[in-house]
Amino acid sequence: MEFVRKPLIVRVFVCVIVFAQVSSGFYLPGSYMHTYSNEDPIYAKVNSLTSIETELPFSYYSLPYCKPLGGIKKSAENLGELLMGDQIDNSPYRFRMNVNETIYLCTTTPLNEHEVKLLKQRTRDVYQVNMILDNLPVMRYANQNGVKIQWTGFPVGYTPPDGNADYIINHLKFTVLVHEYKGSSVEIIGTGEEGLGIISEGDKKASGYEIVGFHVAPCSIKYDSEVMTKLHMYDNMSSVNCPSELDKYQVIREQERISFTYEVEFVKSDIRWPSRWDAYLKMEASRVHWFSILNSLIVVFFLAGIVFVIFLRTVRRDLTRYEELDKETQAKINEELSGWKLVVGDVFREPECSKLLCVMVGDGVQILGMAGVTIVFAALGFMSPASRGMLLTGMIILYLVQGIVAGYVSVRLWRTIKGTSEDWRSISWLAACFFPGIAFIILTVLNFILWGSHSTGAIPISLYFELFFLWFCISVPLTLIGGFLGTKAQQIEYPVRTNQIPREIPARKYLSWLLVLGAGTLPFGTLFIEFFFILSSIWLGRFYYVFGFLLVVLLLLVIVCAEVSVVLTYMHLCIEDWRWWWKAFFASGSVALYVFLYSIIYLVFDLQSLRGPVSATLYLSYSLLMAVAIMLSTGTVGFLMSFYFVHYLFSSIKID
Repeated sequence: MEFVRKPLIVRVFVCVIVFAQVSSGFYLPGSYMHTYSNEDPIYAKVNSLTSIETELPFSYYSLPYCKPLGGIKKSAENLGELLMGDQIDNSPYRFRMNVNETIYLCTTTPLNEHEVKLLKQRTRDVYQVNMILDNLPVMRYANQNGVKIQWTGFPVGYTPPDGNADYIINHLKFTVLVHEYKGSSVEIIGTGEEGLGIISEGDKKASGYEIVGFHVAPCSIKYDSEVMTKLHMYDNMSSVNCPSELDKYQVIREQERISFTYEVEFVKSDIRWPSRWDAYLKMEASRVHWFSILNSLIVVFFLAGIVFVIFLRTVRRDLTRYEELDKETQAKINEELSGWKLVVGDVFREPECSKLLCVMVGDGVQILGMAGVTIVFAALGFMSPASRGMLLTGMIILYLVQGIVAGYVSVRLWRTIKGTSEDWRSISWLAACFFPGIAFIILTVLNFILWGSHSTGAIPISLYFELFFLWFCISVPLTLIGGFLGTKAQQIEYPVRTNQIPREIPARKYLSWLLVLGAGTLPFGTLFIEFFFILSSIWLGRFYYVFGFLLVVLLLLVIVCAEVSVVLTYMHLCIEDWRWWWKAFFASGSVALYVFLYSIIYLVFDLQSLRGPVSATLYLSYSLLMAVAIMLSTGTVGFLMSFYFVHYLFSSIKID
């Protein structure tokens, strides 16, 4: 009986069970369990072909592989999967639970020139076939210099060091790890991709098998095509031994007919369902993560000491105004205060490009709120890799919802600077379109490049309209609502009056902007180690799921950005420089410059296999978009903290 036809009380009970599964144990990826009986048919699925050398995904069936008997059917894809270029299709690979067998799939027609060229290109670009069984990616193990290395997927083909010929992988040895399951009277059956499916009820305990591992050992075998064409799909064969001599491999050349076969072995395992993703999410170099946090804590405490001294001195100075001191001491204190005290009539003067500053601060709050909530949810286990595209989909939804916060902050800051709510609609519109517009321009240019390459990473035109709908029908209205609320909020009053004529800023022996840009090295020092792991997960096809560490690093980054900006702002006020607004923003926002430079260094030294102008353009464009988002979010933290500091400083000190 289907789930939707069950009474309401049963559905509520099932939802409680599912929530308990997700909540318990901090993380249970792929919590929707699917059990199988002996000889139950299980079909694998195939994802897009990927390569760390080009970063251009392509459809599995763009190569002359065997097709399913019922035709190619695409799996339901969410927004995140489409944006990441995932294209999950059904495949002809059929397994029967606990049945070890060797199966013949098909023999291709003679390869033509185009197919040979495509196979050779995909082989030499080290493209991987990504296969999925019961929502588990296929895993491959290899030994290099005595070290066991784990990979997801298997290569399209093999090119020997001499490079004289290319050979296709046409035989796969699958090992499926299963765990015997004994359930209770109510059992939830489904998959991580499809969600809830069936409820099985009964008084007796149910039993079956759970798939807890999916491994493959690929090889190339040259078959006699005349013999193989007499077989039919899913005919049983005798066991096959993978050859070690190149002359027994299946070469890729014109008029060659390629036969595809596979064998499967089911192995009982002690791995339980909640732990089946542990092999994929194994946290490597945990000491490095802890070192990153320790390094960040040192920076935090160092800057905190400086900030504490600043506040301690200002508070002491304020108190001395009310104490009876001799004239000599009074004169000495006033002499010390003369630096920032002289800019009292200019410290809250409207900055240049004030409208742009308000918009960037609003967008920064929106991005920071989206990132913070996303990382918290991911750390709690609600955005696991088992639900493909869920992380990116969640980020987009949270960004859209946070539009109300962006509008509110932008308009309220505009009211504070201008003293009026006039032109608030323009501010709200700019806040709704500034960062999304930058992202849209970059992604549109990249999309034309991907379309020209026939990559599945290209966004279909229908998705463009969906993104426009989400942008203008959800994000923009929410931003306008937030802006309207900002006009109704209590206005922030300046503690001092602004003079009509601006004070002349004394000449300096050094460029203050160099100091501002150099200040970004401290926030960058708190995140660069974790940033390395993030880049590796994005561009080297690795799973990243240490969101607990990332959450701690984010908190430390926010603290460091706030401290750096306060220190730089105080230094500029002490040298009578009242133009602190933009410098407070870029003191912490300049970390984006180092993030982008580090991305280039990572490209040169860690992505040496990445080749081609298209791949380099994709990498640099995505890195630039990431740097802009980091600049807005970190700059906003620094500016808001500096604004609070300046407001507190001049409101708590009595100025004659």
